[in-house]
Amino acid sequence: MKFSFDNATEIHFGQGQIAQIAEAIPPGAKVLLTYGGGSIKQNGVYDQVVAALSQHQWGEFSGIEANPQYDTLMAAVAMIRQEGYDYLLAVGGGSVVDGTKFLSVAAPFQGEDPWAILAEGISSQGALPLGCVLTLPATGSESNIAAVVSRGGSKLFFYDRRVRPKFAVLDPSVTLSLSPRQVANGVVDAYVHVMEQYLTYPVHAKVQDRFAEGLLLTLMEEGPKALEQPDDLTVRSNLMWAATMALNGLIGAGVPQDWTTHMIGHELTALYGVDHARSLSIMLPAVMWERREAKRAKLLQYARRVHGITDGAEDARVQGAIEATVAFFRHMGVPTSLSEAEIGPEAVEQVLANLKAHGREAMGEHGDIGLQQCRAILESAL
Repeated sequence: MKFSFDNATEIHFGQGQIAQIAEAIPPGAKVLLTYGGGSIKQNGVYDQVVAALSQHQWGEFSGIEANPQYDTLMAAVAMIRQEGYDYLLAVGGGSVVDGTKFLSVAAPFQGEDPWAILAEGISSQGALPLGCVLTLPATGSESNIAAVVSRGGSKLFFYDRRVRPKFAVLDPSVTLSLSPRQVANGVVDAYVHVMEQYLTYPVHAKVQDRFAEGLLLTLMEEGPKALEQPDDLTVRSNLMWAATMALNGLIGAGVPQDWTTHMIGHELTALYGVDHARSLSIMLPAVMWERREAKRAKLLQYARRVHGITDGAEDARVQGAIEATVAFFRHMGVPTSLSEAEIGPEAVEQVLANLKAHGREAMGEHGDIGLQQCRAILESAL
């Protein structure tokens, strides 16, 4: 399939690379440092960032949530406008980076309500440059053009090439302080990102397929190790790079993509506060099962190349691939059904109502997943 590909984010990977901020940000920039709940002050990251910013004029904004909330971000927008910040530095996980991406386009937005950027797809007149220091590998937001923001019962996303970070610092040593839950969520999030771009139908994109399969195998190999050997820096390095490569545009170039799991998962998070990655671990097996005919060719390839399933009839191999996926998620300690997340059958109607309200009625790689198909997927996930 035809495609255009570029990724202009400069990556600084490895221990001690936070110091690169000093050179990566233009010397005359007025920098707003953004972060979440303050864990960066406990693990030494904040101090390293402050040292790197010693020659810059800068301020800070904290409190960006795990699912960045619009009202919180608008407080930061007011601060940017009032104090004249012209460069943004996100320090945290994907949510902090996503929230800062929204700040990038919301601060110069000239309309009445910047929520229109997400709800109506209206483009901002400008965008502030941003860089990031990643502390939780998961979303790939550190080098892509997407961001997700929540407001009330809505969790919406936008794409804008201008919000791709100018640089990203990836120091695996800062991830050693993550909790087992955060580690598991990050691995699962990255895994499903790959699956959304891989598990569709064949278009003879052999390079993308092999890259995707390599990432899946790496996540399956290293994910459990990160839980069992939490101090292993080599394991964390491989996971950090895999999560970045999972959603930087490379494996998705020139191939069909699904994203149904994410669209339904976003509604679960908005309605029930489920961790984003756990909404994905719940929904992906159900999507795989209910769409097994449309995805048969890639499911068989996935079974063979990723899980080593080569014997038996096609139906048995497809089922085996789905069961192997569930087994991996369970090994990582995440739920694989709504009931495991203590969500009851009432979720079906509530999620369907939200999907309809947000115009999610033609999803999937073929655009043929409507509300009826979503009902079957949700019921399969119970």
